[in-house]
Amino acid sequence: MNAARPNGRGTGDEVADLARRAGQLAGWAARTGFALGRKLPGVETAERGVRQVERQLLAELRRRLDEVDDPYHAALTAASAMNRPAVPGKVEATVTLVPARDNHAEPLRAAMAELLNHSIGFGRERSREYFYAIILRQLTPDEARILSALSDGSPFPVIDVVERTGLGSSGRVALRNASTVGKAAGVSLPDQVPGYVTRLIGLGLVDLDEEVPSLETQYEILLTDETVRDAEKHVKRAKYVRRTIHISRLGAQFWQACDPAFQPPSFA
Repeated sequence: MNAARPNGRGTGDEVADLARRAGQLAGWAARTGFALGRKLPGVETAERGVRQVERQLLAELRRRLDEVDDPYHAALTAASAMNRPAVPGKVEATVTLVPARDNHAEPLRAAMAELLNHSIGFGRERSREYFYAIILRQLTPDEARILSALSDGSPFPVIDVVERTGLGSSGRVALRNASTVGKAAGVSLPDQVPGYVTRLIGLGLVDLDEEVPSLETQYEILLTDETVRDAEKHVKRAKYVRRTIHISRLGAQFWQACDPAFQPPSFA
């Protein structure tokens, strides 16, 4: 058992090391050509091993992140907001909770107090790190893969399947945000790609834009996707709304901060 680490610095180093290891693993898989050489003897077995190790690293990384600066987690520990020890030589205005009953603060109120107290002590860089960590906790491994595929700025086609009304306008939406980006990213659950894309848009990491004519071939391929074909069965007359997705400004900043394959410049 490791000794407690002051200020969570050890935990932060461990999280960074886990991210680095996950990035090195992904980079090695890419260099060995798993995506193109799956028919080679033994490659499928090796790929399963890589995926298993990758999942273990991501699970451990998520567990560590869940323990770092999580206001609700902090509220449920003995070191709650109202019992935080003073830092010698540092004067701060903090939010004090009034115990609800039995001399215990309600967890949700204590969590809010933690956030308010963080807002007092955090600087610009620490606030940005906290913000990115909150986003990172919400991503699934498949969504991380999609964001990685979008990280170079390339657009990918998106199709909504809607019901065509009698006047030719759009009615009920049967499927939203189907895209080829899932296959390009090598996700584990291809049928969940529309949901992944919708969540990434909701998080502000991905932008939805107009149709790109140069992607016509990819749109045609997308129309043959099993998820799209299944959605067609749930409408009388299908209409296809074509758009594109690309990484957003926030997504690019987030990826730059979290890219596990990033190599800092050498000054040797």
